[in-house]
Amino acid sequence: MTPGADEEMRIAAAQRDPSRFSDLYEENFFRVYAYVSRRVGDRHQAEDLTSDVFREALADIGKFEWRGAPFLAWLLRIASRLIANHYQRSGRETGSPLAGPEPSSTDEIERSAMLFQLVERLPEAQFRVIQMRFVEQKSIREIAAELGRSEGAVKQLQLRAIENLRAQMEGPDA
Repeated sequence: MTPGADEEMRIAAAQRDPSRFSDLYEENFFRVYAYVSRRVGDRHQAEDLTSDVFREALADIGKFEWRGAPFLAWLLRIASRLIANHYQRSGRETGSPLAGPEPSSTDEIERSAMLFQLVERLPEAQFRVIQMRFVEQKSIREIAAELGRSEGAVKQLQLRAIENLRAQMEGPDA
């Protein structure tokens, strides 16, 4: 079974039984959180907005139509809209002009979805370092201590992972 067909089946199951949404949540949580946290910069606000993304997705899962694009792309569109709304509200509350990033384009959302899929295919050690560094926002020192490796080894794993991702994103197969 192809990954797309498997994902389509999980979505259909969640549409029939909302309790099955947990599979989609668990599969996409870190990706959505990473996307949101990179745009808002504040961990607590990122957690709140990520929660809002999944609350809205669960409420609207019945309206989702499978079109072959990753489910993550739909989640990231929701996240993008909620982030834009967040910055509009905070601009009104402070009386200052709109702060923060402009809403993401569909191309940027799809590129982010592709990047998250490529991260999952990294060798386990590289994946773990990337997740801890960019999703959990840990320092090199914290990662080294947790993995029982030297800081130099962690930096090397991070560099190799980034080079690997860059090559795949720019390559003809990406």
